[in-house]
Amino acid sequence: MLRLPRGFGLMHRMTRDLRTRLGAALAAAPPGALRVAYSGGPDSSALLHALSLLPAARARDLQALHVDHGLHQDSARWAAHCLAQCACWQVPVTLLRARVDTRTGRGMEAAARSARYAALADRLPAGGLLVLAQHREDQAETVLLKLLRGAGPEGLGGMRDLRTFAGGWLWRPLLEVPRTTLHAHIEAHGLHVIDDPANRDPAHARSFLRQHVMPQLGRHWPAASTALLHVARVQRALADDLAQRSAEALRTLLDAPTQTLDIAAWLALPEVLHAPVLARWLHPLGLDAPGSAQRSALQTMLREAARDRNPQLRYAGSVLRAWRGRLYAEPWSPPPPDEWTLAWDGAPLALAGGASLYLDAAARFNPLLRVRACRVGERVRPAGAAHARDLGSLFQRANVPPWQRARCPLVETAAGEMLALGDIALSAAGQAYFNAHGVRPRWRRSAPLPPAQSMPAIESPPALR
Repeated sequence: MLRLPRGFGLMHRMTRDLRTRLGAALAAAPPGALRVAYSGGPDSSALLHALSLLPAARARDLQALHVDHGLHQDSARWAAHCLAQCACWQVPVTLLRARVDTRTGRGMEAAARSARYAALADRLPAGGLLVLAQHREDQAETVLLKLLRGAGPEGLGGMRDLRTFAGGWLWRPLLEVPRTTLHAHIEAHGLHVIDDPANRDPAHARSFLRQHVMPQLGRHWPAASTALLHVARVQRALADDLAQRSAEALRTLLDAPTQTLDIAAWLALPEVLHAPVLARWLHPLGLDAPGSAQRSALQTMLREAARDRNPQLRYAGSVLRAWRGRLYAEPWSPPPPDEWTLAWDGAPLALAGGASLYLDAAARFNPLLRVRACRVGERVRPAGAAHARDLGSLFQRANVPPWQRARCPLVETAAGEMLALGDIALSAAGQAYFNAHGVRPRWRRSAPLPPAQSMPAIESPPALR
């Protein structure tokens, strides 16, 4: 007589419950191809295998995507494991390699997450669903982490089960499913999974919470995870209301051509709107929003600074600067050297800080022109002007912020005759020279930011497992 293992009945019900829940969630999800972010860990293994058992999932072109960051000595072995498992389950899989840029100042975890999601976004078909394996305990950890970091309703709302992503959707169908259900599925089907030691490294905030904080909370407050999920639901409703209010506020504060914010009007908003308005402004531009402590420091600087001062806040690879009553945002870059010189043949010329010099029509210069940094105290006589003018007055008149002035190129002949100050002023010689070529120089003052789009949900998801 066959003897079933102890607990088999419970495991059978739980693994059947996982398939049932996924089937119901799939029926309610937007249409589109399914791409599962598959790391080979227990959570994503249970998710992918359970979906592979559902005909409805296979009918939606179920495939797996495995990202190899190349950060761990076993990453190649993990990739081979994922390929073998997918072959066993007859699920097509694509191996993606991600380049992790650690120079952004955001830390290894954040850099790896950005690289991972960029790689996944590239392989998501239009209208497709990127399926992630975060579950109930992940959601509880996220809410607690956000609370400890001083987040507002959007952060305390935790991860959303569905949001737009890369021309499709990011879908988390397991946020109400406990970890035990996933692990029961693994045991019941004898699945082989990867054990990533990073998930046990207490140096990572989430790992420390999972190993040390959540177990203690569970001993003293057995319903802690349930309570945190309730907090997430309430805060998400508040976040949705704030999102609508902040969108309306941003429309009145934002100057679309310059993508700058009205400082006085932002400070005058109710305190609860300060963070979401900043986030709604910055995120579509590819910039992080400042944290609560940084935002508080920014508010203090802006309130106390005289109008002729230009306070700035630098954080996480971004910088916010105030000038003439408006707040400017751009990726941070080191200031250019005091002295620099470049040869220019008329082709687009890259300058420090993402600035560039180019022509409004195709032309080539022979002999080459010289492009150099402006010098302190230098004066320029624009064409038609009776007298030379100092650069400061020209920059002021052209509304060039102070930090962009060091990037402004001065164009001259090889013999040193001044032709142009960016596209701000032409000398008489410059006017004649560029007229002869039928062009005008154009100066882009900083790296172009993408046009503002609708803001995605703001969240920091845990590692894919």
